[in-house]
Amino acid sequence: MTPDPAIVRGWLAARSLARGLPAPVDDHGGWRVDTGSDTERRRYLFAAPGPGLDHLAASIDEPAVFLKLCADPAAFRALLPARWSITDANRMMVTDTAPAPPEPLPTGYTATTMQDAGVTYVAITAPAGDLAASGYAAEPDGIFVYDRIVTAEAHRRRGLGRALMSLLGAARRSPRSRQVLTATDMGAALYASLGWRVYCPYTSAALT
Repeated sequence: MTPDPAIVRGWLAARSLARGLPAPVDDHGGWRVDTGSDTERRRYLFAAPGPGLDHLAASIDEPAVFLKLCADPAAFRALLPARWSITDANRMMVTDTAPAPPEPLPTGYTATTMQDAGVTYVAITAPAGDLAASGYAAEPDGIFVYDRIVTAEAHRRRGLGRALMSLLGAARRSPRSRQVLTATDMGAALYASLGWRVYCPYTSAALT
């Protein structure tokens, strides 16, 4: 099933807001974000294959430009010239479950929530003062995105990921906003336990 382009674009717009990046623009039948860093100059995202993706894959000749497609790695690889390599194979996830109320943190851990320009940032600090977990959320145009959800290895398996998600979810303004995130294999297991489901694969490629 082809994912809804409105959800894919909404996720990209919210992710860009959460990361302080330019808003996505329509380009070649997908969307482009001019990320402008040394490791990623631009990214192009497509909800489905099409002529625009084929053209970009054939014409791009500079490094640090990424093509991203809502397809599994094998299907994406088959569309690309040999000089491209798959760099990441993740998945986009959604949930219809309302965010859980914030849970008590383990003894000695504290949480700080900061909001600025439509972006929510939550940091969970360990008893020794080090950063144990953190994440971002943003909610433009009816899409609520969780982004950069990280728990430090030394603090895993203590319920911090679940607590972090509930603290970020508390920032959701509209109960109608669609909740979306992208996840690695490790993260997907946590999100599945919280009622999330895989919406579509999400695969990235770059020039070798």
